[in-house]
Amino acid sequence: MRLTRPFYVRPTLKLSPQLLGKFLVTETAHRQRVGMIVEVEAYVGPHDLASHASRGRTKRTAVMFGPGSYWYIYLIYGMYYCLNIVTEAPGYPAAILIRAVEPISGIPPNQKTNGPGKLCQAFGVDTTLNETPATGPRARLWIEDRGVVISARQIKRAPRIGVEYAGAYKTKPWRFYLKDNQFVSKL
Repeated sequence: MRLTRPFYVRPTLKLSPQLLGKFLVTETAHRQRVGMIVEVEAYVGPHDLASHASRGRTKRTAVMFGPGSYWYIYLIYGMYYCLNIVTEAPGYPAAILIRAVEPISGIPPNQKTNGPGKLCQAFGVDTTLNETPATGPRARLWIEDRGVVISARQIKRAPRIGVEYAGAYKTKPWRFYLKDNQFVSKL
């Protein structure tokens, strides 16, 4: 079952671990690609110095200030895309970075998915999907609940990766991942 907008319009730190065990899905004319989400990072509000929204509302970050359930996709290092789902209510900028998935179907066996850039390559994600909805029948990329139950014991928390510049926010344990899952980007 595809997740609907109310699922995303909730507090980011509560929602983040609930994405673990959900399924990222995209469909093209040629095939469907599916992966179970095994690692995410939360970016919460205008004061989170690791978040792009901490620099204020810009053309790039405007989607983060909108309603939850839209994709925020950007390019880093001039070569890798990062896939984020916007969360919370309009006006409060927050999003969750999908860091890694466990391949389920439609992804070539040699294609890595253990990191945001690799995940985007495997799913054919680029900025053409930026600001598009993750809900509704016309969504080209969405998240499904397929009934996988993840217990609190299976979830680990850690500081986010690559945010050394974020002052006190660099050590916030806002990265969530499945314990002992081989597809997590960094253990």
